[in-house]
Amino acid sequence: MLRLSNSARLIHSSGEIMNYMIVDAYRIGEFPFWFHRTWTTSLQLCITLVILFRTIGLATLASLAVIIITVLYDVPLTKLENKFKSHLRVAQDERLKASSEALVNMKVLKLYAWETHFKNVIDNLRNVELKLLSVVQVRKAYIVFLFWISPLLVSAASFLACYFLKVPLHASNVFTFLATLRLVQEPISSIPDVISVIIEAKVAFARIVNFLEAPELQRENIRKKCFNHNLKDLISIKCADFSWEGNAEKPTLRNINLDVRHGQKVAICGEVGSGKSTLIGTILGEVSKTNGTIDVHGKFAYVSQTAWIQTGTIRENILFGSELDDQIYQETLQKSSLVKDLELLPYGDLTEIDDPFSSVDAHTAKKLFNEYIMEGLKEKTVILVTHQVEFLPAFDSILLMSNGEILQVGPYHQLLTSSQEFNDLVNAHKETNGSEQLASATLSQRHSTSRKSMQPSVSKKYKAQFGNQLIQKEEREKGDTGLKPYLQYLNQMKGYILFFMAFLSHLIFVVCQILQNSWMAANVDNPLVSTLQLILVYFLIGGLSTVFLLSRCLLVVTLGLQSSKHLFSQLMNSLFRAPMSFYDSTPLGRVSSDLSIMDLDLPFSLSYSVGATINLYSTLTVLAVFTWQVLIVAIPMIYVAIRMQKYYFASAKEVMRMNGTTKSSLANHVNETVAGAATIRAFDEEDRSFEKNLDLIDINASALFHSFASNEWLIQRLETISAVVLTAAALCIVMCPPGTFTSGENLVIILSKMS
Repeated sequence: MLRLSNSARLIHSSGEIMNYMIVDAYRIGEFPFWFHRTWTTSLQLCITLVILFRTIGLATLASLAVIIITVLYDVPLTKLENKFKSHLRVAQDERLKASSEALVNMKVLKLYAWETHFKNVIDNLRNVELKLLSVVQVRKAYIVFLFWISPLLVSAASFLACYFLKVPLHASNVFTFLATLRLVQEPISSIPDVISVIIEAKVAFARIVNFLEAPELQRENIRKKCFNHNLKDLISIKCADFSWEGNAEKPTLRNINLDVRHGQKVAICGEVGSGKSTLIGTILGEVSKTNGTIDVHGKFAYVSQTAWIQTGTIRENILFGSELDDQIYQETLQKSSLVKDLELLPYGDLTEIDDPFSSVDAHTAKKLFNEYIMEGLKEKTVILVTHQVEFLPAFDSILLMSNGEILQVGPYHQLLTSSQEFNDLVNAHKETNGSEQLASATLSQRHSTSRKSMQPSVSKKYKAQFGNQLIQKEEREKGDTGLKPYLQYLNQMKGYILFFMAFLSHLIFVVCQILQNSWMAANVDNPLVSTLQLILVYFLIGGLSTVFLLSRCLLVVTLGLQSSKHLFSQLMNSLFRAPMSFYDSTPLGRVSSDLSIMDLDLPFSLSYSVGATINLYSTLTVLAVFTWQVLIVAIPMIYVAIRMQKYYFASAKEVMRMNGTTKSSLANHVNETVAGAATIRAFDEEDRSFEKNLDLIDINASALFHSFASNEWLIQRLETISAVVLTAAALCIVMCPPGTFTSGENLVIILSKMS
């Protein structure tokens, strides 16, 4: 991003670059984890089919056919989902670009009262994004639906095959068959996830490759050489043409000839759009050279027309990577007229800042020019673009530019006598300045009075409230936040009604599963119930459960879309109504974070959590009803699981919050780097910026890795607890006297379905 050419910067906005680094890079990072699922899933399916063949013989072919059809249906559905995800990312880039530009330029929007217009623009882009999001989420709901009904489809095909092939159904083979179906569900559910991750990684990789292959600045066109006191000209441009787009047929600057001696003070003036800033860009190597030669000797410093300030302390911005030399530093502050300003701040030059919009009054500007440019830089070569004609007589040479060409070069008095264009420019600015002198003087007096009145109050504030800074550190919740975030999410547009309906639908689905297995367990060996009757009732109950399952999936999608839409609207309202003090004290990376987690993941994660909870309690209910002796082991294990979860939550929540705040810092640094790329390149600070970016990535990755590790820690222990409870249930069935339970094998069938 520090090497992008100007044409490439028009294609890749700061919002897109942030998506490349935060979203696309993450997709590629998770690919290796899912890649191994490709062969483990295939192996698990093969083992499952072998067990089924030994259990029901040729009827296994029906199971295989259903599995193949399910996978074949999954593949195009997943590809279609990821196709719309690609369109969704483009819409996200557009919305994020508009949001970032509005937030960065919020002061201008408020001064011109443009908040409503720009908010409407962002809302319209968000509506386009929500339409694509709804398509993606509905297809994802179908995939989740297919995951849950896959055992029912396989069992339906297998039982029908057993009926037509005259394969006898009895407790032993039905138990083994139903238990094995649990092995089928996980591979079938993994296949769309694996395909999705592979496709997303491919799309992300293509986007990043497209970014990396974007045209870069050809700075080697400028022949930079070391400084030599014997040189006559430090900057030499001969018969050169320059173009921002690199188009030789349409140059931005034409036939530029310029020689600047060591220690010379050169001013560039001209009307708006004449090419003044572009000429500075050519010396920095920011503009492509299409003809001629340009030689630059020594190093240079650059102050952009648009101020660029990093999030950090004032001292860090002044030093900009250099070592602190206290004597030179204090001289710089004095000549820059910053001493009095820093005295007003409680922390002086250690105050954190994030406001690039600042200006100085006429008195301060004159002092800066005399003490810093003319005195402090008297041995340096200075090229200054200015509209303040009162400073022009002090320069050794003045460049008058118009329409991308240098019209004339010479001292101030020479141009006054020889150039009518220069006379018109000077007179126009004098008239403008004359009309503004009174307002400027009044503003200067008011500013001076304000400083005097602020001094005591600031001192008192510093004494009373130590540690107050303009830029607040990234806030992070601590401890257990309770149910408040979840209730706030569900309360959007009466979402709790949809949540209750989804909860009820899944509960009925689980009850139907229990009834299915209970029916099969109770009647598989019943001579009064025919095989066809046994299978039909089993299918009817299963078909009823799928209706409620599909309802749950669609209700979850509707809940997620409503909540995302309303929360985003609330966020935009809060941001556009926030005072400028909020933007002065808040890093923009914090409020420009991507919303993809809330849009894509949160609804299904919430649904999965509720579904897992219902399954857990239904399993415990079955255990309590049929094998109450297992509760002797289950209750202590439940207590251990709760204690482990509390221990896990205490650290996992903090790690996840750290991941969010460190990602915000990374996003903020990306935005700053893109905005200040020209300044960073001018000072040859690319390596330092790159190292800082790597440090921020490492910090964020560390939190992410620890989050994954803590998840695996809990999963391993909960699986162990689950195995202990199920083992205890099996031991109770085997070791208890005959007649203790209604039917040992039938009970195991029920438990195997709920495992």
